[in-house]
Amino acid sequence: MNNFDQKIALIGLGYVGLPLAVEFGKIRPVIGFDINNARITELRSGKDSTMEVEHEDLLKAKYLEYSSDRIELEKCNIFIVTVPTPIDNANRPDLTPLIKASQTVGKALKKGGIVIYESTVFPGCTEEICVPILESESGLKFNEDFYCGYSPERINPGDKVNSLTTIKKITSGSTPAIADVIDNLYKSIIKAGTWKASSLKVAEAAKVIENSQRDLNIAFVNELSVIFERLNIDTVEVLEAAGSKWNFLPFRPGMVGGHCIGVDPYYLTHKAEEVGYHPQVILAGRRINDDMARYAARSVIRLMIKNGIDVARSTIGVMGITFKENCPDIRNSKVADLVKELENWGAKVIVMDPWANAAEVSHEYAIELSEFGESKKVDSVVVAVGHNEFRSMTPKKLFDFCKGSKPVLADIKALYDRHESAEAGFTVFRF
Repeated sequence: MNNFDQKIALIGLGYVGLPLAVEFGKIRPVIGFDINNARITELRSGKDSTMEVEHEDLLKAKYLEYSSDRIELEKCNIFIVTVPTPIDNANRPDLTPLIKASQTVGKALKKGGIVIYESTVFPGCTEEICVPILESESGLKFNEDFYCGYSPERINPGDKVNSLTTIKKITSGSTPAIADVIDNLYKSIIKAGTWKASSLKVAEAAKVIENSQRDLNIAFVNELSVIFERLNIDTVEVLEAAGSKWNFLPFRPGMVGGHCIGVDPYYLTHKAEEVGYHPQVILAGRRINDDMARYAARSVIRLMIKNGIDVARSTIGVMGITFKENCPDIRNSKVADLVKELENWGAKVIVMDPWANAAEVSHEYAIELSEFGESKKVDSVVVAVGHNEFRSMTPKKLFDFCKGSKPVLADIKALYDRHESAEAGFTVFRF
């Protein structure tokens, strides 16, 4: 079964979908579809606001077309769905984007078509949720008239080394023959090769535990940092010492946000509870990590009070709002929680970030980005994100941003030498 000449539709052109569309678009016909007209206009002009794909690579995708017209999807035989799979305010999976995307694809699906999902889901979601929608919208029968696959995304936003083509890709198909077709499809663009899973469920489960495992490891060192702070021990120094052993895992404490690590475990626990098991370790890790922003904010407030700073009349400068360094992605940023907690204590908070889009931050979190510095001084500083622009600063430079003789420096990402920061005049807090 050779599908090389069949047109691919990429549904969703965000951090995951666009790199895929571009790579396939270099070698075969592709329609990059997104319901956001502004995004389509932007990409047609050769720009990518996510900064995942360079202008030159966009130009190399000579077989790639962009569209927000659902009629265009009827020209396609292979559909790859890369829409977001967030959680709601109760930490339950929000499958709305996935359901709507399946409805859209179902209307364009023809006999012999293949639908591949890359969005992170719980094991069984493709066959239990998506397939019935595809059948209903298309009038076709699963594994007779059309087929499905699941190939979990492994995009790491902002990472220019571990990119789409250099990371091994898990693939799967709803029949053995389709599994081979899908595997060969991805092999045509993935230099690192593929790993063909035995079923869609195995591939779905593999994805969701990758980030759950990382979440738990970070939760462990986060809990250590809370303990060591009470023991007056620097966590980073402890981890560096322990790291001298060959098999010690080098995880660092921090606020866990973003579209994957802070979200995916809830998809797994949702399914576990659905089948009658209440997870304990996974949810414990989530509770610890979700509390770190509040813990950081309260630690800053405690030290400011100890230093005689009137918190209710103070101004605190926060450096960084994106969920990770050197990346404009603000999805599920825990810095927003930190800001809210500081404001709850009456402090005025100024947030600056050279990478974030101010309009997006305002819309998503009602936070207005600004600047502070030697001409607009603050009482304390929280360095929340490790952008290169912040790493290049020195504690002395940061101290020049502050008024008063006893400012607090919350070096959340441990960018600076603790002793040098103290010598510069700061009372230092870090995870």
